Amino acid sequence: MRDNGHVAILFEPLALGSLALPNRLAVAPMTRVSAGVDGVPTTCMAGYYAQFADGGFGLVITEGLYTDKAYSQGYLYQPGLANAAQRDAWRPIVAGVQSRGGRVIAQLMHASALSQGNPYRTGTIGPSAVQPNGKQMTFYRGTGEYAVPAAMTQQDIDMAVAGFAHAALRAREAGFDGVEIHGANGYLLDQFLSEGINLRDDRYAGGLDGRLRLLAEVVDAVRAAVGADYVVGVRLSQAKVNDFTHRWSGEEEAAAIFRTVGGLDVDYLHVTEYEAWRPAFETGPSLAALAKRHGGKPVIANGSLHDPAQAMGMVERGEADVVSLGRGALAQADWPRRVRDGATLASFDPAILSPLADLANAVRWRTQAEYLRPG
Repeated sequence: MRDNGHVAILFEPLALGSLALPNRLAVAPMTRVSAGVDGVPTTCMAGYYAQFADGGFGLVITEGLYTDKAYSQGYLYQPGLANAAQRDAWRPIVAGVQSRGGRVIAQLMHASALSQGNPYRTGTIGPSAVQPNGKQMTFYRGTGEYAVPAAMTQQDIDMAVAGFAHAALRAREAGFDGVEIHGANGYLLDQFLSEGINLRDDRYAGGLDGRLRLLAEVVDAVRAAVGADYVVGVRLSQAKVNDFTHRWSGEEEAAAIFRTVGGLDVDYLHVTEYEAWRPAFETGPSLAALAKRHGGKPVIANGSLHDPAQAMGMVERGEADVVSLGRGALAQADWPRRVRDGATLASFDPAILSPLADLANAVRWRTQAEYLRPG
């Protein structure tokens, strides 16, 4: 092993608000549907999250955690932060990451119209009664088309905002270093942002100010719940889990979105694309670069950055302050250590997430891989 000095930029410390990170490498949120049926995280999840801190990641962002016992849950066996039992079960998991030198942020998620498994409610809700594109994800136990959601009432909206705030407070009580508001990938807050999905005629619709109003209300409520000294971030994307081709109208709209969200009381922006370094539109800057240019906050970039050269490039060019890995982290939880030491990196095997994207399947995959390994 040798010390890879040319990757040193990835291992420089920095701060996200009040949170000091030991390096610029984060684990991206990845849904693993491995909690109990009641949304309480399990002991196997403790080992799963701890391994990333052991492997050298400075920041771990959890999978999306549902926020209330109403319409927020997206998947069966998804973990939550909707009650005290779920909060208390997160405490040892959080402590396990922190004791290994990592920082850990809870991502707060409301699935809304994309929910495909929710024991608390029958049916789904969304900004408007518009059937989502695409098919439910089978590796999260979904089948067939998405249901047509009921249009949210003001009471539904108020309940969703309160759910984010209460979950954020539980995250702080559980010891998390911060929270990330999931405003990306086609879930609730992204649905309100999206023309063609948000067909409302009230103050949550129309131009960008209206379509971003719910996100702004959630940020304000979360900030009031956790206080000024606690880290709050927001994740944004163009593509959705049910529509990978979705794009904003262009660079001008992207700039306006980032100015508005960056102007809220948040500490960072987390942007995700399939390949983070590519132009956000046909030509021009990447989405992360646009967020950095117009958002005025530190940026975490996500999207196929398991190639160290691409990860370094994002930071070196000033397009991102931190890079987050999904597939790269799943392929090897010690990706940072391997990169620092110049060791070989493994390729991601989709079988890790098939037929189910849960931790039990990952254990089976790992056992088989060990059995088939030469020697």
